Amino acid sequence: MQLQTSSLLPEQASNFAGRVDALMLYILGTSLFFALLVVILVVIFSLKYRRQKKTEIGVPLHGSVPLEIFWTLVPLVLAMVMFAWGAVIYMDFRHAPADTMDVYVIGKQWMWKLQHADGRREINELHVPVGRDVKLIMASEDVIHDFSIPNFRIKMDVVPGRYTTLWFRATKTGRYHFYCSQYCGTSHALMIGWVTVMEPAEYAAWLSGGADSNQSGAGEKLFAQYSCSTCHLPTGTGRGPSLVGLYGSKVKLTDGTTVVADDAYIRESIVSPKAKVVAGYQPLMPSFQGLITEEQVLSLTAYIKSLQAPAAASEASAGAPHMGKK
Repeated sequence: MQLQTSSLLPEQASNFAGRVDALMLYILGTSLFFALLVVILVVIFSLKYRRQKKTEIGVPLHGSVPLEIFWTLVPLVLAMVMFAWGAVIYMDFRHAPADTMDVYVIGKQWMWKLQHADGRREINELHVPVGRDVKLIMASEDVIHDFSIPNFRIKMDVVPGRYTTLWFRATKTGRYHFYCSQYCGTSHALMIGWVTVMEPAEYAAWLSGGADSNQSGAGEKLFAQYSCSTCHLPTGTGRGPSLVGLYGSKVKLTDGTTVVADDAYIRESIVSPKAKVVAGYQPLMPSFQGLITEEQVLSLTAYIKSLQAPAAASEASAGAPHMGKK
């Protein structure tokens, strides 16, 4: 839906923009209608029923049940339309499609660092193809930030210690500003960047021309540097479970519950390994909280994600596998 709005609003450039603007205009129009109605009626009644003589005494008024029901139900219906309409948009915004192109985003004072699935990295820049569903997986290295793209009508808090996500589908090529819309320090106003939306062929050429940093390769070096390979053997015979082919799978824990091995689980297993211990293993793995950065966590996640079983290797393009406990 592409609703043509005033030039006072940013250009619509995503699948959410038209729907958000339509809802906003409905709420604004409804609010203005009733505000004007109340003001006009107050003026009319104050003039028509004003006291014209000092000896006049007001006539007692008796309530009208039908009138009370009417002006209770009408606002209720209008408000429920706002709620239902907004809930549909919100649920769509919070549930990303299954085949998204994932991009990792790290917010830090005062810059945005972005990493594509193949390891291509950007600072305060994001290149995406038009018409493709894109999911941003975001974390902060310091304080709360907020990733906002006004032309796409999307925003989401970026919180230290956890992952947050948002998704969009750009509908127009061009360059669009993104901002940090949560005050985060003295240079908050400078924490801005650009989303460049490109034609698919142009994006593929850009991506292939910049594969100079391999995120998975960096993760493999960190995996060896921190001696993760001494416990997480591919055969599963080490002190920790094998990480091969476990991304996206269900992992049984010592308390009998089951969790999905996703990005959030990987991160938690690295920084707080005793939080969820895999069934059959002891909580021996040390915490890496404060020892590695969020950027290094993403590199480790990308490497673990690449450790796919032979049958699933061709499907590994986004996400992260299970990080067991040493």
